[in-house]
Amino acid sequence: QVQLVESGGGMVQAGGSLRLPCVASGRSFNIKKNSMAWFRRTPGKERAFVAAILSNGGRTKYADSTKGRFTISRENAKNTVYLQMNNLKPEDTAIYYCAADILDGTILQSNSFEFQYWGQGTQVTVSS
Repeated sequence: QVQLVESGGGMVQAGGSLRLPCVASGRSFNIKKNSMAWFRRTPGKERAFVAAILSNGGRTKYADSTKGRFTISRENAKNTVYLQMNNLKPEDTAIYYCAADILDGTILQSNSFEFQYWGQGTQVTVSS
């Protein structure tokens, strides 16, 4: 079984920053082999892609709305993926979810159905 635990959410003013860590665990889970991603969801909407990173951290992918402001990174030795969010806007308010693709760590996916494991989410609220 795989567990993903996000943290670091909270309330921040527009223009501020937050860093979200996601810690992965599981007896058969090897984060070094898995692509990881962040998604977010606002009330009444589907989960939306935010950013993804390859298993070796060699490539990343971002949604147009987060490009240039958000950075995804990983520390495989700590089984952790991060989402650094700068210049936050009120429209970034959402529940942020960490996701793992255990089928292929060499492909950058951006569709939620490509990810098999999900965290419980952490709330980010940006006030204007």
